[in-house]
Order: sequence, then structure tokens, then C-alpha cells
Amino acid sequence: MYLVTGGAGFIGSNLVAALCDRGAEVMVVDRLRGGDKWRNLAKHPIAGILPPEDLERFWAAAPPLRAVLHLGAISATTATDGDLVAATNLTLPLRLWEGCAARGIPFIYASSAATYGDGSLGFEDDASPEALARLRPLNLYGWSKLAFDRRVADLLRRGRPAPPQWAGLRFFNVYGPNEAHKGRMASVLFHKFGQVMGGEAATLFRSDRVGIPDGEQQRDFVHVDDCVAVMLWLLDNPHVSGLFNLGSGRARSFRDLVGAMFAALGRPADIRYIDMPADLRGKYQYFTEAPLDRLRAAGFNAQMTPLEEGVRRTVQDFLTQADPYR
Repeated sequence: MYLVTGGAGFIGSNLVAALCDRGAEVMVVDRLRGGDKWRNLAKHPIAGILPPEDLERFWAAAPPLRAVLHLGAISATTATDGDLVAATNLTLPLRLWEGCAARGIPFIYASSAATYGDGSLGFEDDASPEALARLRPLNLYGWSKLAFDRRVADLLRRGRPAPPQWAGLRFFNVYGPNEAHKGRMASVLFHKFGQVMGGEAATLFRSDRVGIPDGEQQRDFVHVDDCVAVMLWLLDNPHVSGLFNLGSGRARSFRDLVGAMFAALGRPADIRYIDMPADLRGKYQYFTEAPLDRLRAAGFNAQMTPLEEGVRRTVQDFLTQADPYR
């Protein structure tokens, strides 16, 4: 059995779908709350779903687990409750790490490209304590993810017990099906699709940096299928451990993304530029790009999905369908 925390969420539910397609038993740890988040799991034969508060009791029963894939987190970049974020994004994964180390269970967890801050120090997925200490995240969420990466590095440096396989994945800007529950934190593609289907123009932020035109802010957009492919590859290659960037490897502009969406819809582009919200000013990344050298050197050689193809699949195979869930 695999344990997937955050398994009803965006990346988590896509991973659960892939594991179930392999015939695996999957126990999901998540909260469904109100709304339609349950639909992210509705098509797949999961072994069960646990609220996070029941995880300790489940863990104490020492179930036979093939791996723990920890994707659950408070992922809002605007989060302000430091105690809650620390408990969820630092204390909980540390307990899971220790439990996996004690029981010999592989442990794969979600880090984040938010650990790189404004990108001025680059995007090198160097797991050494010295390299991690130089990073300066822009928000509480990014700090919490970096704090866990740093604790892992310190435990390894001290020779403390570790899981037989461990991997931290620094997800960049992920998009794809099963995002409807995320609200403001859903991908730009999801939000722009909603605007256009509502009869509006697609809005993008104006640039407030000299030399960067409106809409030309760039991110590394990666399709969720590529993220799942990497996690499955890690499960199939238990000798591989480390901290890895997980993006497409190529920065593209928001204008490119929205243009691909309009092309998938068969419509001419209709874009309007708006001012950036006050709570994002000074905390907004203008450029991200994931070097994939470490992941490639570890042996992952599949090609990442080109932006236009990933957007086309997301729009035509899911977002425009009567049932848009995977």
C-alpha cells in the first residue's frame, strides 16, 4: 500500500490516479471539506481516506507501506498563520521522515520553487547545507518548505537515520486537471480559462519592472503529468535519492501560456492588463526556470511536455468537458 498525503489535492489526486491505474492500493490522507474536492478521487478505487488528525493512529498500527508520498501542505503563498504553517509544513513531514527512517519506508515529499525567492540567486537544486542557507524565500510558505529541506540536509550531515530512499521535489508552476478546489491558488491557466468562458478578456498583470513588457513575466510551467511521471520513476528506482527541481526546464511568458489557451479553444487572443494586487507586490517572481541537470544525471530521461501541447490537453481533454475531472 502507498500512503499519499494531500491525495485529494491537485498534484496528489493525479498521482493517486496513476498509482490506481497501476493496480496499487492507495491510502489517501486529506480533508475533503465542502464543495467538490471529492470529485478529484471519484473515478479511482482508493483503499480509504484519512483526515490528517487520524494519521498518527494509522501510523501507530504499522501498516505495511511500500512508500510514503507527502504532498499535503498549506500551499497558499499569502498564508500568514506562522504557527499553523510550521506545524503543517515542517513538524508533520519531520515526523513522517523519522517514521519512514525507523521502518525502512521510502519517502518522497513536495518541496517548492518558492524556496528560491526572487530567483536572483539562481535555481540550482543543491542540497548542501551551505547552498540551502543562502536562499531567501519571499513568503511564509516558501520559508516553511526551505526549513524542511534544511532540516533534511542537517540530519543527513549528522549521520542521523534516514529513509532507504528519499526525494524532495521542487515543483515549479504546475498546471493540469483537478484544480477546481484550489481557489486563488489554482494555476494561471485555470483562472484565465474561467475568465474567458465567463465572457471576459483574459487578464494578466502589468509589469512594474523596467525592461519587462506587460505579460512577459516568465515562469517554468510544468504539466502535472510530468510531475507524476517523475514520482513514478522514483518509485521504480529506489536507489535514487536527493533534492530535485521539477519543472519543464524552459521559462515561458504568461502571454505564451494564454496564447496557447486561446489556440486550444480556437479563438483569437483577447488579453487585458491590470495592476498587480497590493499583497503580491515585492513578493512576485518575474522569472523562474528549473535546471534539470541533477534529475537527468540521476537517470530520468523522459521528455517534458511542451507548453502548447500541455495546455491543449488540459483545455480540450478536461476543462471543456462536462466532467472535467481525471
